[in-house]
Amino acid sequence: MEYYLARVVHVLAIVLWIGGVAMVTTVLLPAVKRFKHEEERVEFFERVEARFAWQSRITTLLAGLSGFYMLHVLGWQRLAVAEFWWIHAMIAVWLIFTLMLFVFEPLFLHRWFKERAKRAPASTFRLIQGLHWFLLTISLVTIAGAVAGSHGWFWR
Repeated sequence: MEYYLARVVHVLAIVLWIGGVAMVTTVLLPAVKRFKHEEERVEFFERVEARFAWQSRITTLLAGLSGFYMLHVLGWQRLAVAEFWWIHAMIAVWLIFTLMLFVFEPLFLHRWFKERAKRAPASTFRLIQGLHWFLLTISLVTIAGAVAGSHGWFWR
């Protein structure tokens, strides 16, 4: 019973988390790119993303807790089996986002981007776009692998 609840929490967390990343990457950033003044782009994006950061932190935390619980129930030995490569991918994506949201951004990344945006707003915005596309791409590949693998389709 608890395992199924963990799976529901996990899927809902992923939908909100990566769905948000997809919305930011494919809708918000292209809209902001059309702003006339480069300085406004980064400033507006930071204001919107600051609100989204809390949703990301909560859903990332829920995804991690539920995911590690399910792995504990199913057995950690799955990490030693090549057919379960997608579990490694899920952990890697989760770790990247967790470090970004809970460690790098609060400690130095937010400040670094803000200073960089003052000096070079256009290239900073391009960097933000590139990072978001990278994160979305690895997230979608991981989701595809996890859905396929968890339903018996093992890519070798």
